[in-house]
Amino acid sequence: MFSSVKPYESQRYASLKKECQRRKQLFEDPLFPANDDSLFYKSRIQGIQWKRPKEICNDPRLFVDGISSHDLHQGQVGNCWFVAACSSLASRESLWQKVIPDWKEQEWNPEKPESYVGIFHFQFWRFGQWLDVVIDDRLPTLHNQLIYCHSNSKNEFWCALVEKAYAKLSGCYEALDGGNTADALVDFTGGVSEPIDLTEGDYITDEAKRNLLFERVLKVHNRGGLISCSIKATSAADMEARLACGLVKGHAYAVTDVRKVRLGHGLLSFFKSEKLDMIRMRNPWGEREWNGPWSDTSEEWQKVSKSEREKMGMTVEDDGEFWMTFEESSDPLKNRSGGCINHKDTFLQNPQYVFDVKKAEDEVLISIQQKPKRTSRKEGKGENLAIGFDIHKVELNRNYRMHTLQQKVASSIYINSRSVFLRTDLKEGRYVIIPTTFDPGHEGEFLLRIFTDVPSDCRELTLDEPPHTCWSGMCGYPQVVSQIHVLAAAGLKNEDSQGGADPYVIIKCEGQKVRSPVKKNTISPEFDVKGLFYRKKPGQPIIVQIWNHNLISDEFLGQVALTGDPSDRQSMHTLHLQDKGNRRSNDLPGTIAVMLLSSNILTNV
Repeated sequence: MFSSVKPYESQRYASLKKECQRRKQLFEDPLFPANDDSLFYKSRIQGIQWKRPKEICNDPRLFVDGISSHDLHQGQVGNCWFVAACSSLASRESLWQKVIPDWKEQEWNPEKPESYVGIFHFQFWRFGQWLDVVIDDRLPTLHNQLIYCHSNSKNEFWCALVEKAYAKLSGCYEALDGGNTADALVDFTGGVSEPIDLTEGDYITDEAKRNLLFERVLKVHNRGGLISCSIKATSAADMEARLACGLVKGHAYAVTDVRKVRLGHGLLSFFKSEKLDMIRMRNPWGEREWNGPWSDTSEEWQKVSKSEREKMGMTVEDDGEFWMTFEESSDPLKNRSGGCINHKDTFLQNPQYVFDVKKAEDEVLISIQQKPKRTSRKEGKGENLAIGFDIHKVELNRNYRMHTLQQKVASSIYINSRSVFLRTDLKEGRYVIIPTTFDPGHEGEFLLRIFTDVPSDCRELTLDEPPHTCWSGMCGYPQVVSQIHVLAAAGLKNEDSQGGADPYVIIKCEGQKVRSPVKKNTISPEFDVKGLFYRKKPGQPIIVQIWNHNLISDEFLGQVALTGDPSDRQSMHTLHLQDKGNRRSNDLPGTIAVMLLSSNILTNV
């Protein structure tokens, strides 16, 4: 995801800084001026003054004693979600150095005061592209205090400047009032966000599922992933409501550590193998912590040796950071906005993307992200659309858009989040993803990402039928479309010593063929495989063959020939296998069950 960087709004940091140094002027950003338009789209706070860091303190710095998740405090805008993301970012050097490029060059240099011209730049990943955002260092203050994100140290400004650049990208500071931490983490990294609902997933009561989840979270943390968490607020009154346990509803927390903690003291801690799954979080307010088991002053810490506590970085301070056990934390065709599957008349008008699973079974990760709606200073904050997607199993050779619903094998939730994620196991075959808004008629740009162990050759299906070309007149154009679905076979010839065979299907039509995966050790296989053929010569039959897979040479087990006549009302066929050739007495052991649909209208299948 670390691709080339594009200057945001065509503002180039190096040339702007050089020009300011030549003129001996401090940079003033004309695209994000120091006025109320850059602060608000509907609210107002009286008495705000824009000040440069040198007007706020004597010795400004980008970083004081390095960068840390402890640096941050939330200001007067409700952007705990963004501050939590910054806390996570600060814990990963390779990631924050991408967001804050040339950080040594951007740092204040008392030995070269002439190099300072009040200009900074930061980089964010938006919708498949890294953007370099230039800002000046004028920051909004009240009574000489920063009113938004600020550091523990009055002379440290990295978080306030990153926030200003993000506010510029979002339209104004007020656009950061309420948001999703995962969205900011995606913007900081170019990664994929995977939301996990601990209630719906039944992790609270299912210990085995919870243990597996902890192992996954631990793996993500150890591999440099960024993690956040929150307690869902179900009403406006719930937002920022403090619970008796010290946690706050509707409030974003950064996960700053995940580890297995060894219990016991001295040698006992090694011989006694008991370990506790634990997770550390941080409140962006820099205060108000969990007060339950394993909180800073709880007696549970007596079970952990001093050396283990030091290794964990355990402190007893109201700094907003605390530990918990994981258990505790736990034409119409051209109109592409058809809505979700509830809207059957328009659902298949949505964009369609085909991909292949090439292993016998593969874990597939899918993320859809809608392009952030830029804030309008007149209209206010842009609202997300409710989005999601369905996955359908299709014919092994489908290259054109799907026009009738086929077997749905998985689907995501629908939510007005900026991104939706699904992790699912799929068997070998070809699949179509249909991303949609919940309601028809809503349009927006989106980014679809698919991750598989083996390259999936994902691509968009844009054509509804084979295109007419300059060769169509000479070579002909399809007159009939036929979909053949081979369901199963029974009573096949026994080909091995263990009482079975390793059969597979080949479907042939007009020089094209489709081959199914091999079914192991059975004479009654369930194939569930489909082929799709656009036929220029409808008089030629469709041939379905069954073969037995052998180490040296595969063996023919039988075939059937199907006419695929569009006028044939019978779609389901159970047929005896035949030998090759035209002899009448050529029956072979076994039957095959197939469904065949044909139409003279090429967009009917």
